Amino acid sequence: MGRTFVLGLGGTVDYELVWDPAVIDRLALDHGVRRHELTTTAPITDERSLLVAVLAYLASGAGAERFVTSSEVIESFVSHFVHRITLGGTGVRAGLVLDALGIPSVQHLVSIDDNVRRLLPASVSYISSAEEDTLDPHLIVQYPVGARVQVVDGEVLSPASNRLIFANDPPNRRMLLSPDLARSLADASIFLVSGFNTMQDHDLLEVRLSELQRAMRSLPDDALVYYEDAGFYARDFADTVRAHLLPQIDVYGMNEDELQEYLGRSVNLLDADDVIRALREAHTIIPARALVVHTRYWAIAVGPDAARHSAALESAVRVAATRYRVGDALRLADVDDTATMRRHDGGEAVVAAVGSALAGAVGIAAFSLDVPRPTTVGLGDTFVGGFLAGVARSAERA
Repeated sequence: MGRTFVLGLGGTVDYELVWDPAVIDRLALDHGVRRHELTTTAPITDERSLLVAVLAYLASGAGAERFVTSSEVIESFVSHFVHRITLGGTGVRAGLVLDALGIPSVQHLVSIDDNVRRLLPASVSYISSAEEDTLDPHLIVQYPVGARVQVVDGEVLSPASNRLIFANDPPNRRMLLSPDLARSLADASIFLVSGFNTMQDHDLLEVRLSELQRAMRSLPDDALVYYEDAGFYARDFADTVRAHLLPQIDVYGMNEDELQEYLGRSVNLLDADDVIRALREAHTIIPARALVVHTRYWAIAVGPDAARHSAALESAVRVAATRYRVGDALRLADVDDTATMRRHDGGEAVVAAVGSALAGAVGIAAFSLDVPRPTTVGLGDTFVGGFLAGVARSAERA
């Protein structure tokens, strides 16, 4: 295999909101929000509609990624809260995880500003298609399990912790590819593809996919291509991406929210029969060589090449659990500590049942962790970084 991990396709600057129950209550009452108004599907055009969306997702315990009509809406909402400026995007967050584990990477970026230059670690180099500095922040809302929000006519209670992403990001919608991408891929052992979910012009998507395919011709024959799904603003765009890229994709990853979006129904993640049905349906829709679904209780790979990624799957689960425990401070020693902790009993039961029912499937149960302030932001991206680290270690041992 080659030497370089190339991760893309677009990074973000994130405003990570610090959850404050008093502020949320005040905003809900100031805006006169009522329970019957809560919806996850209405356009997000102003501070009030953004708040309504947050409360609707909170009530269901779901995570999501949503488009807002302007970055000013995000700036207005976040002005009420304490927040941190961090870097996001699947490729960037996976690269930060790899850095923590001592593995360098190359990022493909479509936007750049001083926040990115300041926050990228030294081991992470980048190529960029940006011609000038821009800032279009993504709002990250992480709500805890048991969060209670007072609205005009009652209370909203979260059954689980989760994260929400809200953004209006023109550079990521255009997804202009760097002319240096093909040259970077020529020495790549791993290429991570993600980010097409934010595009909204179908003709432009077709152009970008054709350009990406041309660049991917430079990849060495033994390079691994990992594609991570995401919350597509236009779900049918995901079909277009697969039509172009699926033959080149070695591992196709998604989380539990995306799984349920594809199936058009909810899935009981601790009901083995329901999970088996869901994985069969998902693999029919997405016949990848290895389809990886990662959830809060388990991570399972199905497909003809699934078994070869069992070590990477274990690494991914362990690293994601570590970020859940310790946040951005995770280091290799913390990952080793996580390995000694108890697995989720229900997750282990589902993994065992799936392994018996689906030929070639492999799975890893999540850890059963009781953490007062868990980190749910970037867990999927962390999972990807952990998976790629596992691929690297497997290659070293081979």
